[in-house]
Amino acid sequence: MRLYGIVGAGGFGREVLPVAESMLKAADPVHDFEVVFVVEYGQPQSINGHRVLLVDEFLAFDAEKYFNIAIADAVVRARIAKQMISHDITPFSIQALNSMSLSSNQIGEGAILCPFTLVTANASIGRFFHANIYSYVAHDCQIGDFVTFAPSVHCNGHVIVEDHAYIGTGAILKQGSAENPLIIGRGAIVGMGAVVTKSVAPYTTVVGNPAKPLIKH
Repeated sequence: MRLYGIVGAGGFGREVLPVAESMLKAADPVHDFEVVFVVEYGQPQSINGHRVLLVDEFLAFDAEKYFNIAIADAVVRARIAKQMISHDITPFSIQALNSMSLSSNQIGEGAILCPFTLVTANASIGRFFHANIYSYVAHDCQIGDFVTFAPSVHCNGHVIVEDHAYIGTGAILKQGSAENPLIIGRGAIVGMGAVVTKSVAPYTTVVGNPAKPLIKH
């Protein structure tokens, strides 16, 4: 039997696990697998009818094992991915049955494409990408590793989103061009509902319409 672990049992994890289960059932009519939650601390016996294992229990479990990480924090996601891979556990990607990847896209391992998400054409997406419900990635975009799109992110064509960036709910990233792409720098945060018309420097938080750097008082 194969064991699929969803690391993280918070709200996003509870949303993602049934998506993973539906995808796996569609691919395997025998259903010779189990999907479980994996947590770093605390351990209810089950959540929403699925077993909960501590990380050490999952690592020690005698089965063919796979994992994905339903945690928004990119730094935590990267740490857990490194730990799991170091124990020879294989990442698996999760794609909702009603999400779409249209043409000539490259999507790295460990991605989560939630229901109603869309990747159009000729996009390059890195490892452990999260696309929450109703988000899209348009043509010729380049998305780095451990990037998070909250719900309803509109990422238009010729946008570069560097590693560990977080794009908030309802944000709009204006279309760039091949010669002058819009760039969201490494570790940047785009606030909820922001309309980004200019590139964002690394590790900068922008908010508003048009989006501007957040000034802390």
